[in-house]
Amino acid sequence: MQYSLSLDKKAGEVNIQLPSSKSISNRLLLLNALSYSPFEIKNLSDSDDTKVMLKVLNANSNTFDVGAAGTSMRFLTAFLSKIVGEWVITGSSRMKERPIKTLVDALNQLGAKIEYIEKEGYPPLRIFGSALKGGELELPGNVSSQYISALMMIAPSIENGLELKLTGDIISKPYLNMTLALMKEFGVQGIWKGNSIIIPEANYQAKSTTVESDWSAASYWYEIAALNPELKITLKGLKKISLQGDSNIQHIFKKLGVNTKFSQKGVTLINSGEKVSKLNYDFINEPDLAQTVAVACCMLNVPFHFTGLQTLKIKETDRISALINELGKMGFKLSTNDVDNLIWDGNKSEVAKPIEIDTYKDHRMAMAFAPCQLSGFNMMIKDPMVVTKSYPKYWEDLKKIGIKANE
Repeated sequence: MQYSLSLDKKAGEVNIQLPSSKSISNRLLLLNALSYSPFEIKNLSDSDDTKVMLKVLNANSNTFDVGAAGTSMRFLTAFLSKIVGEWVITGSSRMKERPIKTLVDALNQLGAKIEYIEKEGYPPLRIFGSALKGGELELPGNVSSQYISALMMIAPSIENGLELKLTGDIISKPYLNMTLALMKEFGVQGIWKGNSIIIPEANYQAKSTTVESDWSAASYWYEIAALNPELKITLKGLKKISLQGDSNIQHIFKKLGVNTKFSQKGVTLINSGEKVSKLNYDFINEPDLAQTVAVACCMLNVPFHFTGLQTLKIKETDRISALINELGKMGFKLSTNDVDNLIWDGNKSEVAKPIEIDTYKDHRMAMAFAPCQLSGFNMMIKDPMVVTKSYPKYWEDLKKIGIKANE
């Protein structure tokens, strides 16, 4: 399936109800389960990832398929390791290529028994759940923050709790702070001191919670505001003081000409027309924003040098390669050290039209590239419904600014 995009009109003003935060929703579901909470989580995300978490936590089975939901795979592996029983957890073909050895090794050190069913170091897993015993655990700080968050959330239910010692550079710190803040809401106070995160053995306290709107989803509307100077966009449900590290999108896009005004409704985006001549940025704390910003910079003819992208290679796809390939189809010649950076020096060439954008089963590829229609590119998006992973109503919302998607 693919969508052919067309531009019907350019609206002058639009109001968008953003989806709820997937990152917060998935953490709250696990904390709800760990606290044996009777309360329903309000404004829960309707993303595929969250639906998978909800389905598994409410299932009467011992075999679970999480599809492409990486957060669910990591969080549930930790959770099931402490639930007495035998469990099998698997996923999509891409999930079977995404490493999980660091988390499995850590859990096995705590007394878990987890086996690889197919390839060593990768899902699917067979988990023999049992009581775990905590203490001190050393982990590299540059692994996926989801591994660390998974261990943090189960730590209070482990004998003696956990002291996680993170070695080397620590990436995606805002996600770890988010986990600590949500745990505190459920009555458990963790301490992050230097490179150590100390979480005591304790009982979570059940509570009623509401999920805030998703700053990651807001990033695509910042891109749209940057590409359409006449458009005034109001995004509902965003908070100025947010647990989400991706709220930094407001500061990044200010450099690309988009100002943010907060109100009781949320935020209003207004194009100032003032942009930098080159953007240098370290995405170490918010790697999920890199695709949106890279595409926006190319559309705005702003050369860039991005660093801190080491986790992009193990996401839904190798996002560095995907960006190089797809922006290359549009005439933009990007380069990388193949480890943690992405560079565009302004070099571009003429291209044939229409352009077919591959999404690589990655929701963020589809959402980052669709706004290019505003810059005059005649485009087709392959596998467009991959957006349901985090933003199910994305194509419907795009219609409000005149971007129509036709099968």
